Amino acid sequence: LVQLRAGSALIDLVDCASELGRQGGAPPGSEAHNVDHVCFRVSPWDEADILAHLEAHGCMGLEVGRRYGAEGFGPSIYLTDPDGNGIELKGPADGAADYG
Repeated sequence: LVQLRAGSALIDLVDCASELGRQGGAPPGSEAHNVDHVCFRVSPWDEADILAHLEAHGCMGLEVGRRYGAEGFGPSIYLTDPDGNGIELKGPADGAADYG
């Protein structure tokens, strides 16, 4: 895993042959994606409202958890877009201010 910073953004580069990389499935090709997911920082963060909005618009199979990101550990919601691309909605890091 190589982590690159671009301003306040964090870009993870993962070798497809590594243990972490194999968790993402097959390497890029005609049957695989070359991007695991795209993350968007959401502020203000109101998890209940975000989940209600997504579910009201037909988003199912949402994965809610606390994960590491560019600002540290904090809440996130994973979903997929209509084309099957992974999307992460990220809240503030634990103890960080939520600007809104």
